[in-house]
Amino acid sequence: MKILVINAGSSSMKFTLFSMENEEVLAKGVFERLGTDAPNLVYKRPDGFKFEKVIPVADQVEALREICARLTDPEIGVIRDLSEINAIGHRVLHGGEKITAPMLVDENVKAIIRECFPLGPLHNPANLAGIEACEKFMPGVPNVAVFDTQFHQTMAPEAYLYAIPYEYYEKYGIRKYGFHGTSHHYVTMATAQFLGKKMEEVNLITCHLGNGCSMAAIRDGKVVDTTMGLTPLEGLMMGGRSGDMDPAAVIRMIELGKTPKEVDTILNKKSGLYGMGGIQSGDMRDLEAAATSGNKQADLALRMFVRRIVKYIGSYFVLVGNVDAIVFTGGIGEFSPYARERIMKGVAALGVVPDLEANAACRGKRQVISAADSKIKVIVMPTDEELMIARSTRKLAVK
Repeated sequence: MKILVINAGSSSMKFTLFSMENEEVLAKGVFERLGTDAPNLVYKRPDGFKFEKVIPVADQVEALREICARLTDPEIGVIRDLSEINAIGHRVLHGGEKITAPMLVDENVKAIIRECFPLGPLHNPANLAGIEACEKFMPGVPNVAVFDTQFHQTMAPEAYLYAIPYEYYEKYGIRKYGFHGTSHHYVTMATAQFLGKKMEEVNLITCHLGNGCSMAAIRDGKVVDTTMGLTPLEGLMMGGRSGDMDPAAVIRMIELGKTPKEVDTILNKKSGLYGMGGIQSGDMRDLEAAATSGNKQADLALRMFVRRIVKYIGSYFVLVGNVDAIVFTGGIGEFSPYARERIMKGVAALGVVPDLEANAACRGKRQVISAADSKIKVIVMPTDEELMIARSTRKLAVK
C-alpha cells in the first residue's frame, strides 16, 4: 500500500511517498521556485541518493508530472508505475468551521476549500490547485484533504471569538482558527504513547517552534486554546512574523503611508526574528551565533522570542490544569538546545527543572530533557506531519 503526500504551496510543491505496511518513506522532495524562471526539483531517497535539477514548468500539473517521472524512473525511481499509488493525501490550510476532520475529496469539499480562499488567500488556492493537478494527472486515485485548522476546532467560543462586534464573526467568519494542527495532533498522540497514556487522558502544552511558531493547550487530548488566530500571524514571535501586537500599531503604520498590502508583507515576512535581530536573518541558528558572539540586537530578539513563549506556557498551565508535559517540536523545538534551555529556565516558577546535559545532547530525537525532580516533564518530540497525513489518508481512502 503506497500513499503519496502532497503539500502544494503558491511557489512550491512538497511530496513524500510512503509504503504504509511499515510506514517507510520511499522518496521525498520539493519542487521549489514555481512561477519563476528557474523552478528547481529536489528528489531524495532514504539511501542518500539526491537528484536536483532546474526544470521549466508552467503550473502545478506540470510540476506533478515531473515529480512522478522521477518516482517511476527506471534508474532512480522507487515504483514501477503510478498504478502502485493507492491514494494521495493533501495538506490544506483552511477548512473554516465546516470541516473538522480529514475528508475524502469530492466537489463539496473542493467548494468549501474555495469558500475559505479569503481566510487563506496564499495557501488555499495553491492547495486546491495541487488537488486538481492530482485529479487530472492521476484520475481515479482517491484524494484526501487534511486541514491545518481541524485539530483546533474543539476550542470553546470564549477561546476562539474576538471581542469585536459579533456580526463580524457571523457574517465573515472572523475568529481564531489556529494552525499547525496536524503537527500538534501528531505530537499529542506520540507524547501520550510515550507517557503510556491514552490520548484522551493526556494534558500537554505543545510548542511547535520553527520558522512559523505556535503553541496549543491540550486538556484530555483536545485543544482548549492555541496561539495562532484568524491567520498564522497571531501569537508567538516567529522567523518573519511579528506575532501579538496592538492592532492600533497597524493603523498607525497605514497612517504613516504604508498600504495594507505593504503592512501585511512587513508583519508576515520582515518582522519577528528577522526584523528585530539586526542581521537580516530569521534563522534561529544565525541569531544564536550572533548573540553568542556578543551581538546585543540579536540577543534582544532571542530574549523577546523566549519571553513570549514563557508567557504563553504560564497562561496555558492555568488553562490546562494538571499538565503532564511541556512538549517541544519543529525545527527550533527539536534542534535548538540554546532556545529550549532559556525557555525551561524561564518557567522555573512552575517547578520546571532542566536536565542541562540531556538538553544539550538532544537534537531531533524523542527524549525527556527535564530533571528527575522537575514537577513537569519537558519532552522533545519530533513531529511528522507527512506521516500524519498519510495515516489519515489510509483510513479514509484505502479499503
